[in-house]
Amino acid sequence: MKASTETLEAPALSVPEAQACILDRITPLDAEEVGLGRALGRALAEEVHANRDLPPYDVSAMDGYAVCAADIREAPRTLQVIEDIKAGDTPRLSLQSGQCARIMTGAPLPPGADAVVRVEDTRPLENDLVEFPIPVKPATDIRLRGENMRQGDVVLHPGEEITPGTIGVLATVKRAKVKVVRQPRVAILSNGDELEALDEPFDPHKIPDSNSHALMAQVQALGIEPALLGIARDKPDELANFIKRGLEYDVLLISGGTSVGVHDHVRPTLAALGVAIHFWRVEMRPGHPVAFGASNRTLVFCLPGNPVSSMVCFEQLVLPALRRLMGHNRLFRRTIPARLTQAVKSRQGRVEFIRATLSRDPSGACAATPTASQSSGDILSMMRADALLAVPSERNGLAPDEIAQVQLLDASAWQHTPDT
Repeated sequence: MKASTETLEAPALSVPEAQACILDRITPLDAEEVGLGRALGRALAEEVHANRDLPPYDVSAMDGYAVCAADIREAPRTLQVIEDIKAGDTPRLSLQSGQCARIMTGAPLPPGADAVVRVEDTRPLENDLVEFPIPVKPATDIRLRGENMRQGDVVLHPGEEITPGTIGVLATVKRAKVKVVRQPRVAILSNGDELEALDEPFDPHKIPDSNSHALMAQVQALGIEPALLGIARDKPDELANFIKRGLEYDVLLISGGTSVGVHDHVRPTLAALGVAIHFWRVEMRPGHPVAFGASNRTLVFCLPGNPVSSMVCFEQLVLPALRRLMGHNRLFRRTIPARLTQAVKSRQGRVEFIRATLSRDPSGACAATPTASQSSGDILSMMRADALLAVPSERNGLAPDEIAQVQLLDASAWQHTPDT
């Protein structure tokens, strides 16, 4: 990890500058070998090659009859069935002129055949004769040998995310085990005297520690099981002990205590423990007082105490970092254009992330509606949001019917009814 030459008095970074500052300091973790049943969602750490031609021979793409196209160039024509061939069979006979073979989908073509005629395009007659009313061209309804993959072909590359489809490819090439990038070890720490832990008695004067659990869920959504370190109170010695534990992990997320109040001890404590702070403050709303640093082995993200700010900072800064550590090529949430159903208020100077719900307008295009509240303390707004709508820093709000870019919050975009 590179040493920082920046100071805490340096100007706030833009969101792209902050993302680049983080990602420039990260390389993927080392590889490990896992069984196919544990590979879903991981990033490949090796090339994967085809171990055979697929299909391994010319096969029928339909249930029907294998024929020599020249035999029925002039239709109608009647041919004699000499053999039944199902998937898994080896043809026993070669077709001669005037002959055909009954064949099932996936079955190998017999020698002499160069086309398949679908059963619904034929008329069976007595004595295993079949009438072919229309001509057929060579190669019709045939899947040629090696059409899907050739032996030795590279079928998967390092950095590709293992999806259900990828699992199917790995099984096809008989990879019971595969090399993937190791998952990062992530620790989460909350800071503040005002916080009430989930297992503590109800105290009307305290604030529930929702940040630890929301961050936990955001990390879990990436397939990582983080460690919750608990709540560090506003005492430098206690905070230092918690942070020392967190610095044993690959990534430490600290929520709260990163601002400039007299009781905000996080950044000075990190510096005392040898963590270089690479930036503090990003020109974004919510989430301005966010810091990033690193020790020799640990990336440290200091996130704001307001719950929405913490979650938005995770989406913009922490999530891409974790995916880079995990070896993925695609680091950022998908963005799509959406039409605004109403005006959006914002102030110039910082990019503003507006929580929004998504729907379809009458034309079928995507439409975005801001949630009722945009308070950085309103966790309900994150629960209701499908996406974050980014208002550029140079804009002073957006008008109804404008097209804006929205960042999807969930990679698995569910909806109530099908479009088909």
